[in-house]
Amino acid sequence: MKIKFVIVVCIILLAFLSGAGFAILKDIPSIKDFDKMKHSQGTKVYSEEGILIGEFKIQKGIYVPLKNIPKDLINAVIAVEDSRFWKHKGIDYIGIGRALITDILHLKIKEGGSTITQQLAKIMFLTPEKTLTRKIKEAYLAIKIEKELSKEKILEMYLNNVYFGHGAYGVEMASRIYFGKSVTEITLPEAALLAGLIKAPNAYSPYNDLVKAKKRQETVLLRMEEEELITPQQRKIASAQTINLSSLRISTENYNYFLEYVRKQLEEQFDIDKIYKGNLRVYTTLNTKAQIAAQKALQEGLREVDKRIGWRGPIGKVSITDKKNDEKVAFKPSQGDIARGVVISVSPSQAIIKSRGLIGTLHLKDAQWASKIIEPSGKVKNLKNFNLTNILSVGDVIMIKFKSVGKDIQFSLEQDPEIEGALVAIDPKTGYIISMVGGYSFQRGEFNRAVYAKRQAGSSFKPFVYAAAMEKGFTPDSTILDEPVSYKSGFKEWSPSNYDGEFWGEITLRKALAFSRNVATIRLAETIGIDSVINLAKRAGIISEMPADLTLALGSLSVSPLELTSAFCVFANGGKRIKPIAIKYVTDSSGKILLQNEPQSEEALDPEVAYTITDMLKDVISYGTGSRANIGRAAAGKTGTSNEFRDAWFIGYTPQIVAGVWVGYDDMRKSLGHGEAGGRVSAPIWAQFMKETLVGKELEDFKFMEINIENSENPKKEP
Repeated sequence: MKIKFVIVVCIILLAFLSGAGFAILKDIPSIKDFDKMKHSQGTKVYSEEGILIGEFKIQKGIYVPLKNIPKDLINAVIAVEDSRFWKHKGIDYIGIGRALITDILHLKIKEGGSTITQQLAKIMFLTPEKTLTRKIKEAYLAIKIEKELSKEKILEMYLNNVYFGHGAYGVEMASRIYFGKSVTEITLPEAALLAGLIKAPNAYSPYNDLVKAKKRQETVLLRMEEEELITPQQRKIASAQTINLSSLRISTENYNYFLEYVRKQLEEQFDIDKIYKGNLRVYTTLNTKAQIAAQKALQEGLREVDKRIGWRGPIGKVSITDKKNDEKVAFKPSQGDIARGVVISVSPSQAIIKSRGLIGTLHLKDAQWASKIIEPSGKVKNLKNFNLTNILSVGDVIMIKFKSVGKDIQFSLEQDPEIEGALVAIDPKTGYIISMVGGYSFQRGEFNRAVYAKRQAGSSFKPFVYAAAMEKGFTPDSTILDEPVSYKSGFKEWSPSNYDGEFWGEITLRKALAFSRNVATIRLAETIGIDSVINLAKRAGIISEMPADLTLALGSLSVSPLELTSAFCVFANGGKRIKPIAIKYVTDSSGKILLQNEPQSEEALDPEVAYTITDMLKDVISYGTGSRANIGRAAAGKTGTSNEFRDAWFIGYTPQIVAGVWVGYDDMRKSLGHGEAGGRVSAPIWAQFMKETLVGKELEDFKFMEINIENSENPKKEP
């Protein structure tokens, strides 16, 4: 009886395991798809100038045949990633056993134990999560791969798809980014450095931590020696040999926010297979000069604001006895490059810093901003009689900028900003998006704040209030009271105030807008009715929900930078609302147009109203709150600051470009700090971007219609 029971239980268990196995493995793809992936062309994306700015394809990187990959690199990867690669059939059971023991000891999936074949299966077909189901699929697929593909083919596909960090997929891209040359030209020590990156690209990147990168390189060389792939003498020579790193340029990610915006639009129009395998050509509106200027302006601006907030201290600590580990790695810097550095010595007036194999000096004057310290509690402390020993000690890891790169290397103190920002620019006549930056760094975070961040507009919304007033018959010389006022709602009372806490009495609308007077604007909105403001804003292109109360006059709505910047095009474009466009047209491989976006505009405002607001917004820059946005040519714009300085805006335009800048923390509860208003924070970023983008372009003024802007004979006063 017992025997029968055991047999029944075994049959049930076997059936269960078979069913579970079938459920897990039923969606395993065919290995035949590998070659399809290799040969699929994907989608190429071009700027408005016809420059290739990105590709959407399953096969990432630049494909290199195995015969063109140096033997040293192949051996280095095998030695450190899968020393039994040539012997196993897809699964290294010895490695799996070791990994299982580690997993059991830690009570979770911790140890990898994956062969190169398993890693290829994961890269090409599976998701990266560490689950038992994924590991089963990975092992099963690895066995299938080994049966259908040669070891050489597996290795070739792996080396062309594995990730090396800093956006580099495959050995060719990795070699170009880290060493500035083709993979065919790399040396043994360079090959060992690259092979060491695969396990943890961010942790072992020489651009992030030179000491760790050097130690990891030596680990790879030692593994090669142990596997008898190099001699002890070759290991010693390679370990002592200097490696010349190329200057890592942020420009490698210049276009990523825009590319992801384009990708999402393509996915709404085309089948996924068509995008990634269909050999499409996408011609966009992006201007590469404007995009590079936008990223540079935003990054530099965020750094400057972050410095004003205060010094958060060193980012790490190392023993200077480890400094020998980076002596054999050289870096070719350019002026303005930002990198990590280690403090070798420090005195009150200067510090000796080692960064990327080079030694330079940090003088007190180039770190003066760090006299304002943010303590761990969040409290800000201003140091008196500030000197470098107040903030630095030997072994501190800090961020520095290469201030000069000659024989005498000079550094300035930096820190990566915690604040974020976005910049978007549009051609008001066509709606073409010429630049889009959705954050400080795409590598740091892919969330595109230019498109998806909904933040309070603050005073940058006020032009729509004044435009609605112009439609009601007001003029720039009409007057309004800037005096205390209170509004009751139930048991609550709202008494709005001005930024400076003062009241100026009766003032013109021109002056009220130029100096962004809150109370005067609220009184104006009350006079014309908040519904008329909402109606006009909707016509201009604001689609976000707007509160139907007087707080809207001060920008209480939440809106994205793209949406608000697009709405400002109405003023720059003579009253015409324009649809923002990122993709001009898409063709197939034969040149046949599959999708085309023509500029679309419609009348939203009377041209006279649009031109009047533009004339008033010129004053904002000439003498008002946006004076830091003065770029030496005709420009109009509006600052914006939300409650408690959480959001800082500047939306401005010339006849050629409308651009919007937003700065703030992703955590909406955090303040930029007292006084960090739109005019101080965002206007300088806007100005730097516009100056660089408009270099060489004709000085052009706004072409006003023959209208009576200064209707001073019959000023309309507040009732």
